[in-house]
Amino acid sequence: MSLKRVLGLALVLAAGCREEKPAEPLSSLKPPPLPVLAAEDARFQVAPAEVYGEPVPGKVLRVELAGEAVRLGGEWFEPSRPEDQARLRERVKEQGVLLVPDADTFLAQTSELLAVLRDSAREVWLLHPDAPAAYPLVLRDEQGFQAWLAEAAPGKLRIIQRQDGFELTTSVGKLPGPDANGPSVPVRGGKQDIATLRKGLGKLKGRFTTSEDICLVPSFGTELAQAARALSGVYVAPGEPLFETLCFIYPTPRAPAVAGASGGTVGSRKAGVRAQSAATQTEVGLSWKPPRHR
Repeated sequence: MSLKRVLGLALVLAAGCREEKPAEPLSSLKPPPLPVLAAEDARFQVAPAEVYGEPVPGKVLRVELAGEAVRLGGEWFEPSRPEDQARLRERVKEQGVLLVPDADTFLAQTSELLAVLRDSAREVWLLHPDAPAAYPLVLRDEQGFQAWLAEAAPGKLRIIQRQDGFELTTSVGKLPGPDANGPSVPVRGGKQDIATLRKGLGKLKGRFTTSEDICLVPSFGTELAQAARALSGVYVAPGEPLFETLCFIYPTPRAPAVAGASGGTVGSRKAGVRAQSAATQTEVGLSWKPPRHR
């Protein structure tokens, strides 16, 4: 056999032995799962957590909450009444406002107030009920929340505040907690676990390094004071938030009442909240539950 023919045969055999490397399956493009978040204390006791936030602003209007009514200076307003809503709108126009929650005002009772502040106030702050700290808020109703979720941006981090704890949710799923079927940060000993919430948010910031905003989405039956306490978990030190923008979701106000009509009772507000968008209620995981008797 000639040398030329032997070399040709060798080349054919070598070509036949080469195998093309198969393409990686599409599943390889799936982002890695979020880390599991477990509380430090397994005895169902809440670890102590410092209260962090921003210094309480000085030159702002203090709006004190009392159920369906609010007090600004020496005046009382019921924002669900059209005439009071108009007066309040003029008082807060282009002003900084500090919301001062009491122990028993529920988020569902504040929808008209928050809508007025979103449209008229220059800036809105929420005061922590237990410490001299406050939080600047970007207010969004349900429609605004859905528009924010639809934006093409990574992360879309939100804290879903429920009666059984906090669920930390992102554009790629939920941060798992100690129970895969429960919230990311369960209530421990009947109390909010702010220390573990802070730890979980730190993990999310490490994963979504370019995300600069986060939304707190309380269930509509949450006391506003409890929502303020949750915002402390976004901070790792005084004046040092993990995310620059704190978005706060509130229920879209019901249809305006007839002028001169009553501002409505807690029972009528309960019916109004039940009619809120199914999408937001699904996101929160809990609908309005009647408040306890005062």
